[in-house]
Amino acid sequence: MNWLSNSQGVVLTAYHPSSKDRAVAESHGQGGEEATSSRRYGQYTMNQEIPNVKEKPSFDRSSSQDSVDELSMEDYWTELENIKKSSENRQDQEVVVVKEPDEGELEEEWLKGAGLSNLFEECAGDPEESMVFLSTLTRTQAAAVQKRVETVSQTLRKKNKQHHIPDVRDIFAQQTESKEKAPDGTESQSVRTNENKYQGKDAQASSLVVGEKEQIPLVPEEAPVSETDINLEVSFAEQAVNQKENSQDRTQKSKDDDALLSSFRLPKDKTGTTRIGDLAPQDMKKICYLALIELTALYDILGVELKQQKAVKIKTKDSGLFGVPLTVLLEQDQKRVPGTRIPLIFQKLISRIEEGGLETEGLLRIPGAAIRIKNLCQELEAKFYEGTFPWDSVKQHDAASLLKLLIRELPLPLLSAEYLKAFQAVQSLPTKKQQLQALNLLVILLPEANRDTLKALLEFLQRVIDNKEKNKMTVKNVAMVMAPNLFMCHPLGLKSGEQQEFAMAAGTATIMHLLIKHQKLLWTIPKFLVNQVRKQNTENLKKDRRTMKKLLKKMAYDREKYEKQDRSTNDADVPQGVIRVQAPHLSKVSMAIQLTEELKASDVLARFLSQESGIAQTLKKGDVFLYEIGGNIGERCLDEDTYMKDLYQLNPNAEWVVKSKPS
Repeated sequence: MNWLSNSQGVVLTAYHPSSKDRAVAESHGQGGEEATSSRRYGQYTMNQEIPNVKEKPSFDRSSSQDSVDELSMEDYWTELENIKKSSENRQDQEVVVVKEPDEGELEEEWLKGAGLSNLFEECAGDPEESMVFLSTLTRTQAAAVQKRVETVSQTLRKKNKQHHIPDVRDIFAQQTESKEKAPDGTESQSVRTNENKYQGKDAQASSLVVGEKEQIPLVPEEAPVSETDINLEVSFAEQAVNQKENSQDRTQKSKDDDALLSSFRLPKDKTGTTRIGDLAPQDMKKICYLALIELTALYDILGVELKQQKAVKIKTKDSGLFGVPLTVLLEQDQKRVPGTRIPLIFQKLISRIEEGGLETEGLLRIPGAAIRIKNLCQELEAKFYEGTFPWDSVKQHDAASLLKLLIRELPLPLLSAEYLKAFQAVQSLPTKKQQLQALNLLVILLPEANRDTLKALLEFLQRVIDNKEKNKMTVKNVAMVMAPNLFMCHPLGLKSGEQQEFAMAAGTATIMHLLIKHQKLLWTIPKFLVNQVRKQNTENLKKDRRTMKKLLKKMAYDREKYEKQDRSTNDADVPQGVIRVQAPHLSKVSMAIQLTEELKASDVLARFLSQESGIAQTLKKGDVFLYEIGGNIGERCLDEDTYMKDLYQLNPNAEWVVKSKPS
C-alpha cells in the first residue's frame, strides 16, 4: 500500500455499502503508481480513473437511458479528457480510505435522517412526537419506515443492546381510530392530502397498517391530470404504485422521451405553491424528514437501491478557496459580507464570465490553458480576499474553467456526500416523470448551503443556454459539459465498469439536463408534504391543548371560560367571511378584507401598497409578501396567485401578516 505511505495528503474516512466499490478500491490499491497517476486534478480519488476519450466504451443503445449516439456524447468525453489533462500538473491532496458499514448501520443512520432516532435511543426526545409523526405517513411511506425499523431491531437484538428495543408491531400499532375534533370544530382529517379524495371516504393517508392485504386505492382514471403534469398533491410513491398496477407498459422508455421534457408543467394550486424558502425552519425540518421517507418509499416501490452515503469524516483545509468545504467558504465570506448565502468566489467567477458576454461561442465547453489556470489558482488564493486580484486580466474561458475546478475541488461534493449516489441513481428510475419527482425530493434534502449554491449555478447555466443561438451551447451541450464536474469526478460517487461507462455518462448527463431545465419545479415543495406537516401541527396542537386544559384544571381555573376565550380568539370583532390582515411595518397597519372566490394574495398586497405614502410609497411588488402564520402551519410566505378563501378554509385559525422576507 505504498500509495498511502507516499501520500502527503490527509486521510478521509468514507463508507461505501457496495461490495463492488470495495473491489474497485482494492484493485487500485495493488498498483501504487497506477492509482496515484489516476488521481484527478485537485481531488482525492483512489478508486476511480478519468476515462480516456480515445478509449471510449462501445455504445450499447439498450443500456442507455436516452436515444443518444457517440457524436452527441462527444462534449462529455472531451470534458473528461480536459479534466484528466489538467490533473497532470496538480499535486495530490487527499486519499480516501474505504470502510464497509456495520450491519444495520446505514438503516440506523437513515432513521436519524428521518427524525425517528428516538424510537431506539433513550432520552432522545418525546416518543409521543414520533407517534404523531408516524400517524401522518402514507401507506408506502410507512412501509419504508417499517422495513428500516425491522432491520435495526434485528441488528440491536444480535448485538444484545441493553436499552429497550421496541417491537416494530408496537410502533406501528399506536394509532387511534377516534376522529377527534380539531380546534376549529372540523374533523382532523380536514388537512389530509388530496390523495385521500381518491382513496375513498374511509381511507386515511395516515394509515400505518401496512401488513394488511388491502389494495392501495388508486387514482381514478378520470382524474384531471394529464400525462405531462407533475402531480404534487399525491404522494409520488403512491403514484408509482398506481402506475405499476395499471399499466406495465408505461414504464417502458420511449424514444421520444426527450421531446417530452419541455412539456412537463406545474399545475396551479388554489391554496398557493410553496417553494423552498417559504416555510419557517421548524416546518422545513419536518419537510426534510418526510422527503427522505418519501424518496425511500419511491425507490423501494420501483426496485431501485437508495444509495445513501453514511456521513463522512474529513480533515480539510480551514481557509483558502480551492479544496475548501462549502461551509468554510461561507463562514469566511460571512465575516466580510454578513448574510452571504453563495460563496463570494463562486459569485465573482460567474460575474466575470458574464462580463465577457454570454454570446461567446463554446462558452463552458472550451477549456482555459492548464498552466494558466494553475497560476491563476495560486494568485487567487493569495490575493482574492485582499481585493488585489487583477480580474480584468482573466480570460472568459479561464474563468469558466476556474468555476468548474472550484466545483470539482470541493472536498464534499456540491450534491452532498450523503446524497451524491442517490442523485446518480436517479438515472435508474423508469420514467422521466419519476426521475423529476426523485430530483425534487433530493433538492429538498440538500443542506441549505449546497442547495443555494446549486441554484445559483443552475440559474447561471440557464442564462448561458438562453444565448444558445450565438454561443452554440444548448441545454444538451451544457448538460454534457457540466455532468462530469458534478457527478463523475468525486470518489464518493458511484463507480462503473468500462462497459457501463457510456450508460453512466448518458444517465448523469440526463440528470444534469433535468436539473437545468426544470429548476422551478425542483425548488417547489410538493403539496402532499406540506399537508402532512399541517396534519402533524394540528395533532401536536391538540396534544398541547389537552396538556394545557389539564394544567388549568389543576390550577382551579374556569375551564369553560378558557375554552370560550380560546374559540373566540381569532373571531374577535371580525365578521364571518372577513379576515384581518396585519402590516406592522406599513402606513396602514391593519385592514379587514372581505373574502371572495377571486381574491388573491396579490390583491391583498395591492390594497396595502396603494395606501402607502412618504418613504413607504417607494415599496413595490416583490418588496413585501403576505404570510400565513399559525394555525396548522408555523409560517408560510404566500405566492401571489394564492386564492385567499381556499387557503382560509384550509387553515381558518391562521393570522395574516404583510412583511418583507428575511434576507
